Amino acid sequence: MRKSDPFPALLRTFFHEWLAEQRNASIHTIRSYRDTWRLFLRFVAERKGGGVAQITLADLTASEVSAFLGHAEHERQGTIGTRNCRLAAIRSFFNFVAGKEPTLIAQCAEILTVPVKRATIPAPCYLDPMEVEAILAQPDRSTLEGMRDHALLSFLYNSGARIQEALDLCPEAVRFEAPSCVRLHGKGRKERICPLWPETVMLLKKLLERQPRASNERMFVNRYGQPLGASGVRFKLAAYVEAAAKTVPMLRSKHVTPHSFRHATAVHLVSAGVDITVIRSWLGHVSLDTTNHYAQANLETKRKALERVGAPATGGRPPSWKRDASVLAWLDTL
Repeated sequence: MRKSDPFPALLRTFFHEWLAEQRNASIHTIRSYRDTWRLFLRFVAERKGGGVAQITLADLTASEVSAFLGHAEHERQGTIGTRNCRLAAIRSFFNFVAGKEPTLIAQCAEILTVPVKRATIPAPCYLDPMEVEAILAQPDRSTLEGMRDHALLSFLYNSGARIQEALDLCPEAVRFEAPSCVRLHGKGRKERICPLWPETVMLLKKLLERQPRASNERMFVNRYGQPLGASGVRFKLAAYVEAAAKTVPMLRSKHVTPHSFRHATAVHLVSAGVDITVIRSWLGHVSLDTTNHYAQANLETKRKALERVGAPATGGRPPSWKRDASVLAWLDTL
C-alpha cells in the first residue's frame, strides 16, 4: 500500500493550528500567506504538467522556489518587496515543517537558504500642504459619498493611519470630547493613540449624524452599508487627484495613494520640528530607522540645516593632513 504524502496535512496544520492558534497571526498575515501559496502551487503544477492535487512535498524544492520568485518579480511585474514577502510565507512553512518532520530537514534547510533580495529604498512620495488641500477640496461634500471621502482623507492626513487602520475605524475608538483622540490597531496587533484636530472630529461627527453607525460598526461604508475596501478608496482617490492636478500641476508627476497621506503626515511633522520619537509613536513604527527615513526625505528640513551651517570660509591655512607631506607620501604607497 502506497504511503500518502504528508504535504496536504502539513499545509492544513500550518494554517489552522500553527498560524491561527499558536502564532495568533492577524487575518491580514494569514490571507497574505494564503495568496502566496495559491500562486506557488499553481506555478509548480503548471511546470510539472499536472494539477495542484498531484503536488507532493518532494516537488517543492529550492529550485522551484527560486523559479517562482523570479516569475513573481518579472512575469507578474511584482516589486522586490512583494517578492520578499512571498519568500517569507514559503520560508515560514518550511521552518514549521522542519520541526514536524525531522526526515525532511535537509530539503527544508535548502529552501530556507534562498536569499532575500536587496532593493534600493526610494524616497517616499509625500504631498506638500498645498497639494493636500487641493485634493481635500475635490469631494462634493453636499453628497453622502463626498462627505465620507472628505472625512476619510482628512482622517488619514490627521492621524497618519494606514489605509486599513482607517477603514477598520469604529465610533467606539474615537474620543469626541476634548482632548480628542483615536485608538488605532496597527501591524502586529500593536495599539496606539493619536490626537485629532477639532476639524477632523467635526467631520466624523457630521458623517455619523448623516449615516449613523453602532459603536462597534465601521464608520466608512459604501452606499449599501458595507465596509469600504482599500481598492475602492484608491480608485476614488485617483479621480480626486486627477481633478486637483488641474489647479496644482505638480500632482501629475506623483503617484498618489492613500499611503501618501501617511508620508505627508510624517514629513510635515518633521518640518514642524516635532521630536522624532514622538513621530515614531504617532505612526506606530517599531524602529526609529523607519521614522528617520522621513527626515531624510524632507528637502525643506535639509535646506534649513544647510542655511544654518553656511558656506565654508575661504583662505586660511590648509588642513594638517595636507601640510604633512609624510602622510601624503604614505597614502601614495597604498
